[in-house]
Amino acid sequence: MTEQVMAAIDGSQFSEAVCDSAAWASQALGVPLTFLHVNDNHTAPEEQDLSGNLSLGAREHLMEELSRLDEERARVAQEQGRLMLQAAKERALEDGVAEAATRQRNGTLVETLEELQNEIRLLVLGKRGEGVDQASEHLGSNLERVIRTLHRPILMVPPAFQRPEKVMIAFDGSRTTRKGVEMLARSPLFEGVTVHVVIVGADLADNRSHLDWALETLRGAGHQAEGAIRPGEVEGTLHTYQEEQAIDMLVMGAYGHSRIRHLLVGSTTTDMLRRTRIPLLLLR
Repeated sequence: MTEQVMAAIDGSQFSEAVCDSAAWASQALGVPLTFLHVNDNHTAPEEQDLSGNLSLGAREHLMEELSRLDEERARVAQEQGRLMLQAAKERALEDGVAEAATRQRNGTLVETLEELQNEIRLLVLGKRGEGVDQASEHLGSNLERVIRTLHRPILMVPPAFQRPEKVMIAFDGSRTTRKGVEMLARSPLFEGVTVHVVIVGADLADNRSHLDWALETLRGAGHQAEGAIRPGEVEGTLHTYQEEQAIDMLVMGAYGHSRIRHLLVGSTTTDMLRRTRIPLLLLR
């Protein structure tokens, strides 16, 4: 089964950035691109029960009418999904992708992606879906569930795409984050990109040794790499470094160890994802 970049789109303001990011990733990785739209049957508006005081004939008629409306809603949702997928495909072709596939499924996004994950090399998602208040800082609940369910790299994108030139990876020397550095080093996704390795902690011999290993691994693979050890609280320190260095993509292990682990398995996960204004690649 061929692995591919899979881009989940909906009617949110993030869909264009998802399309552009997925097109870039597909071309950089040299793998096929598929756009996915999921019609979530669980989000249909609840119908008020108006049948309690009706005669049998009227109640049957009402139930038939409600059933007809449900079918009509499903048909409209299917057509909307088809049009979104067609628009996404056309945008990808304009971005230089040779060919893009489309898939439309019924169900929930999380269950659908879990079923398809063996086909996924990289999943591209928007920060929030169409059902979330776009003016708020709220993070889409689907994104959190997908991160905790899938065992594939996930690229979360903001509303506008920008080809990354400076990437930062949060590193703590653990086995998981070392795998992340090795994955980044060999990935064609980051060819020609400057990589910043940041350890949040004290400037001690162990951390210095970890940082030296990461920089040697990246430079040995042909990357321009820079490193830093910064004291402080993880989330705030990473955001500060990102702003100072004009980092345009953040790479993290979804489940690391030590303080990085606590960052991405506790409530701070949501804060980190919510506050970032740049793409965030989560490695599993």
